[in-house]
Amino acid sequence: MLERRDKINYYLDLAEIVGQRGTCLRRHYGAVIVKNDEVISTGYVGAPRGRKNCSDLGICIRQKMNVPRGERYELCRSVHAEANAIISASRGKMIGSTLYLVGKEVDTGEYVKNSNSCSMCKRMIINAGIDRVYIRDSKDEYRMIHVQQWIDDDESLAGSFGY
Repeated sequence: MLERRDKINYYLDLAEIVGQRGTCLRRHYGAVIVKNDEVISTGYVGAPRGRKNCSDLGICIRQKMNVPRGERYELCRSVHAEANAIISASRGKMIGSTLYLVGKEVDTGEYVKNSNSCSMCKRMIINAGIDRVYIRDSKDEYRMIHVQQWIDDDESLAGSFGY
């Protein structure tokens, strides 16, 4: 008899499917926001509505400039999966919800190693009232992050700006 998929991996599987709609030439990310076992919203990486996607243009500016992962996101044409999912949901429904996130490398199909939300998406997740984030590391393995940890470990203070 076929073993039933656990619920966390079920929602991560949904996020992975959503990510297949991504238009980034480097990585496909998918996000699903769930509350009380109801999918509230989904999002994938893509250019803002009405603008051409990198996949349409056949070029990634960050890749062309050899910008490392995690840097210079302002150069990117796309809106991140987490942001697109948050934009498509009402805050009232997101309070206390869970976000499921999956990233895959376009060229190899492998899961993005040590994947995490960027600092801008972390701030949006915090403000949306999302409680937990599950991030897929392999087909069956994942990490769970309590969003409160991002609040308590305020990475924006890491540079010690002297304020």
